[in-house]
Amino acid sequence: MSGLEDLYREIILDHYRNPRNQGELEVPPAVMAEGFNPLCGDEIKVHIQVDDGVIVDIKFDGQGCSISQSSASMMTTAITGKTLEEVEGIIYSFKQLMSIHEKSLEGGSETVDSSTTGLGDLQALQGVVKFPVRIKCATLGWNTLEQCFEELDEN
Repeated sequence: MSGLEDLYREIILDHYRNPRNQGELEVPPAVMAEGFNPLCGDEIKVHIQVDDGVIVDIKFDGQGCSISQSSASMMTTAITGKTLEEVEGIIYSFKQLMSIHEKSLEGGSETVDSSTTGLGDLQALQGVVKFPVRIKCATLGWNTLEQCFEELDEN
C-alpha cells in the first residue's frame, strides 16, 4: 500500500507546486466567494463563470497549507466543463470521501463506498481522513465553491 500512498503524496505535491487554474476571473460575469479556516489560517477565493448551467471557467487564489491549496487545484480540474448538477454530485462524493474517518469513529466501515468512486486525482486526498484536523483544510475550497452556488441562487 505504501506505493499507492507515495503516488497520492506525489499527486498532492504536484498540485501544490504547480496549481491548476490559479488566479482570478473578472467579476462580473464571474461569481466569487471567499473561505477562511481560522484554525490554521488557510484562505481561499473561488471564482466561477457559469454559462447555461455549465461551469465554463473556474479560478482559485489564496494561501495556505499544501492540502488546502492542492485540494482547490484538483477541484478546479475536476469540475471545469461540468453542469451545476454534475458538480453538486462531485461535491457530495468528495465530502463522503472526507467523512470516512467520522464514519469509522461511529463504528461504521472505513472503506470507500460507491459514491466516492470516479473522483480521479481527488482520491489522493483520502489519506487526509487519518488526520481529522486536516479535513477542514481539504474541504475549504469545496465549501467556498458551495458559497458560489448560493450566490448564483440569489441572483
